[in-house]
Amino acid sequence: MHESLWVLTAAMPVYLIIALGPVLRRTGALRPDMDKGLMAIAVHLLFPCLILDKMLGAEILRDAGVVFSSAGIGFSMIVLGFGLAYMVAGLLGFQLGGGRRTFAVSCGIQNYGFIAIPMTMYMFVDNDPVLAVLFTHNLGIELAIWTVGIMLIAGNKNPSWKSFLKGPVIAVLLGVLMVQTGTDVFVPEILRRVFTMLGMCAVPISLLLVGTTIHDLAKDVRFDWKVSCGGVAMRLVVLPMVMLCLAGFLPLAVELKQVMVIQAAMPAGVFPIVLSRHYGGRADVAMQVSVATTLVSLLTMPMIIYWGLRWVVPS
Repeated sequence: MHESLWVLTAAMPVYLIIALGPVLRRTGALRPDMDKGLMAIAVHLLFPCLILDKMLGAEILRDAGVVFSSAGIGFSMIVLGFGLAYMVAGLLGFQLGGGRRTFAVSCGIQNYGFIAIPMTMYMFVDNDPVLAVLFTHNLGIELAIWTVGIMLIAGNKNPSWKSFLKGPVIAVLLGVLMVQTGTDVFVPEILRRVFTMLGMCAVPISLLLVGTTIHDLAKDVRFDWKVSCGGVAMRLVVLPMVMLCLAGFLPLAVELKQVMVIQAAMPAGVFPIVLSRHYGGRADVAMQVSVATTLVSLLTMPMIIYWGLRWVVPS
C-alpha cells in the first residue's frame, strides 16, 4: 500500500468516530446533558488509565533527557504559537479587546489530546514509546496553557495552578516519577490490566465528544472569513511548517520527532472556547477558529503527517 494511502487509512477510524458524534446527537442517543458526565469520566478516569498503561514500563522514559526535552518542546511550541499568532492577528487587523488575544490562543493551542492521541495510536501501532513521549510532551503543553495562555487571554491574570493539576497531568507526573525511580516494576499485573481495559475506552468516547461539540458549535457560529481563513492559514500552514522545520533540525529522540509531526497536523483545539468564556475572551472567535480548522484538517492532516514523516523521520 502506498504510504500516503496508509496515512489516510490510519486517519479514517478517527474521522468515522468523530462523524458518529453528530449522528448520535441528532438521533437523541447522546444528549447535550450527557456530555459533562462523559467528559468528566474521560478526563478524570479513562485518560489517566490510558496514560499510566502506556507510560509504566516505557524504557525510553528512564532517560531524564527525553523526559525534559519532551515537556520542554511541548511548552515551547505552544508559547511560540501564541507569539506568532498574536503577530499575525495584528497584521489581519485584530485589536486588543476585538479578539486579538483570543485568536492567538486559539491558533496556538492544537488539539493535542482528543485527536492527537488516537492518531498516534493508529499511526504507530504497537509503539508504546511514542505514546509515552506524547504524554510527557503534553505535560509541557498543559503548563504553557495554564500559565502563558491564561495570562494572554485574560490580559495578565495570574496563572491557574489549581486547574493545571487535573487527572491527566497528575497521571503523567506519577508515571514519570515511577519510571524514573524504577517503582513501576512493582505495579501488579492485575492493576495494569485494569489500566489497559479502561484506557481503551478513552479514545472512542473522546472522539464522539469531539463530534458532538463540532455539531453544536457549527449551528451557532457565524463565520467571519478573516477569522476562519486566518485561523486555517495560521494553524494548518504556518505553524506546521515551523514545527516540522524544528523537528527536522533539532537533535531530538526519534519518538519525539514523530510526536511533533502528529502535533503539527492537528487542528485548533476546542478548549480555547472554554478558556475564552471563563477568562473574558471572545468565544465567537475561538469557535470559528476551532470549527474551521477541524473541518479543513480532514484534508490537510493526512498530507502533513505523510510529508512530515518522510522528511523528519525518513525510513
